[in-house]
Amino acid sequence: MKIIVDAFGGDNAPLEIIKGAIDAKNEYQVDIILTGDEAKIRSVAAENNIDLSGVEIVHAPDVFSQNEDGTKIREKKYAETSMAKGLRMVAAGEGDAFVSAGNSGALGAGAALLVKRIKGIKRVAFAPVMPNSNGYFMLLDSGINKECRPDALRQFALMGSIYMNKVMGIENPRVGLANIGTEEHKGRELEQEAYKLLKETPINFIGNVEARDIPTDGCDVAVCDGYTGNMILKTFEGVASALLKKVKGVFTKNLKTKLAAALILKEMKELKKSVDYNEVGGAPVLGCQKPVFKAHGTANAKTIKNAIRVTKDYVDNHVIESITQSLSELKEVE
Repeated sequence: MKIIVDAFGGDNAPLEIIKGAIDAKNEYQVDIILTGDEAKIRSVAAENNIDLSGVEIVHAPDVFSQNEDGTKIREKKYAETSMAKGLRMVAAGEGDAFVSAGNSGALGAGAALLVKRIKGIKRVAFAPVMPNSNGYFMLLDSGINKECRPDALRQFALMGSIYMNKVMGIENPRVGLANIGTEEHKGRELEQEAYKLLKETPINFIGNVEARDIPTDGCDVAVCDGYTGNMILKTFEGVASALLKKVKGVFTKNLKTKLAAALILKEMKELKKSVDYNEVGGAPVLGCQKPVFKAHGTANAKTIKNAIRVTKDYVDNHVIESITQSLSELKEVE
């Protein structure tokens, strides 16, 4: 399996990206193609004693910065960026999947415009898998589509359900519609109409789920428009970070609390690991014809390695084929 990695995407590129890609190559037995400035990649690798043997490098001298308008990714002047090059390569079948920690807007736009949507899919969606009180849940869309139609939310639900089953191993994932109340009539017209469609969709739809219940195992797949999803995502990350800092503050306050911390050090490390986005690694851009994964912008080597792991699982479990088949069956029912 060949996985294309954007070597210059993210705040810690290219060193952490290269390190993570090499670690994944060695552990998961995948072939790696790095896109980016070849001279810089080789120089950084040499300075840090990283062996690039067996790694293909495709020269792309430019970088699509975080400040650029993502919708411009397919313009000619960006063709030689490491992200655009990788997206075009995976679209052309020169690799089995693409991973980037770069500009989120550009990756989402590139997935839709360069890699293209699965036939019948109306919108691609960012779909991060996040920790909750009993494991993990998927949140989609978490940022690409600020506005959606109800039928797009139904497709998000279908795709998310398939991913959580195929990749995360959850039998019959519970799908919830993010809303301001659990009653069927709650929400805007978008949520009310989406609710009606989801009831008729062949998934395990459990109804509306409030934001406060999402982190406490309220559902396995939380569906919403990208504006709502991004607000939930950023709030979730901020609260988790703030709580961990407060807990650390408690256990480092004085000698007594430091002794208590020493007694439960293992458990505290497990807690920190359970809310660490680096453990999951990457979020799929669901709905495009080829696997495209987004790693966190602050990705380190561990993040990239895990992003490549879940990308491999995505390909191995034929998620795109399952989405295509389920979409076809849904149209037949209609």
